[in-house]
Amino acid sequence: MSATYSPIIMTLVFLAIFYFLLIRPQQKKNKQIQEMRKNLKMGDNITTIGGIHGKIIKIKDDLLTIEVGADKVRLQISRWAVGATEKETNE
Repeated sequence: MSATYSPIIMTLVFLAIFYFLLIRPQQKKNKQIQEMRKNLKMGDNITTIGGIHGKIIKIKDDLLTIEVGADKVRLQISRWAVGATEKETNE
């Protein structure tokens, strides 16, 4: 009797391990990133996913205007392009 249930039990154990080691941590990380992007405010120093460092000077819906470099060049980026804030990069 136990020999017939053995493959099913092993499959369930494998799926549980897969969920707790891969899927759940990624979901938590995505939730933290979404929360960070939602809480952006003017004056925050950010790093984009492309590696550009700048300071937010204007927020309009999903568009951010940032100042970059010594010449204070202004760039418009999408909110989803923010990779980290300065607080997170220093931790």
